[in-house]
Amino acid sequence: MAAKIIDGKRISEKIKAQLRQEIKKLNKKPGLAIIQVGNNPVSEIYVNNKRKACEEVGIFSELHRVPENVSEAQLVNLIQRINSDNKIHGCIVQMPLPNHLDGQKIVDALCPLKDVDGLTTYNQGRLLGGKNTAHIPATPRGVMKLIESTGIKLNGKHAVVLGRSNLVGKPTALLLQQENCTVTVCHSKTRNIPAICRTADILVSAIGRPRFVKANMIKRSAVVIDVGINRIGNKIIGDVDFENVKKVAGWITPVPGGVGPMTVACLLENVVKAAKI
Repeated sequence: MAAKIIDGKRISEKIKAQLRQEIKKLNKKPGLAIIQVGNNPVSEIYVNNKRKACEEVGIFSELHRVPENVSEAQLVNLIQRINSDNKIHGCIVQMPLPNHLDGQKIVDALCPLKDVDGLTTYNQGRLLGGKNTAHIPATPRGVMKLIESTGIKLNGKHAVVLGRSNLVGKPTALLLQQENCTVTVCHSKTRNIPAICRTADILVSAIGRPRFVKANMIKRSAVVIDVGINRIGNKIIGDVDFENVKKVAGWITPVPGGVGPMTVACLLENVVKAAKI
């Protein structure tokens, strides 16, 4: 029996509809600032999608585009001005940054209350300590909502996370632990990844390797969440060999239309949350 498709686009539209109603009840318009360094064409698409989503729900957004050769001092100065701007409740620094910039140093210049990507050292520490009042990174938050939409009980389940990035892998593992899953994190140095994957009730892949996860790596009826976005020619494909894995899994997210729309919706949730603080 083929896996059930977890429709991230449909779930994200529900979230956005709720946010529209929520924003109408606020006595102020939530505001998001986006800092984009350089003219990376992929970043351009992501930024445009985020701004379009903001407009759809009633969030004010402004784009600060700075040249690729910007200095750390100039960028930190811009962030400090945004920190002091009362009409802006959330700010994100679009990644990746040029190699001459220290990404963590730049992000840590953000006021933690406006860090709606949840990437400051402060907010990462809050998440590690199980303090969910911190802004949870949008992609891991979206991953958890997708898993929850299946209705399966997470308590005691074995979850395998492929990838250990600060943006996705690590926070996703922490969130799964908070739901009483037993979590295994695999990375480039992990031995025998296929065998580990076959023990997973829940598999989350965020490694950026197209079709890396094969059907023979999946436990029957497992939940498979594909965070990967890989551009092959004009196509976008995930980390999971979707057509074959769906024959084994119980639930699976497509790419596109799975995690991507949820990331944007959960970012908007964080902006609205920040506006209420």
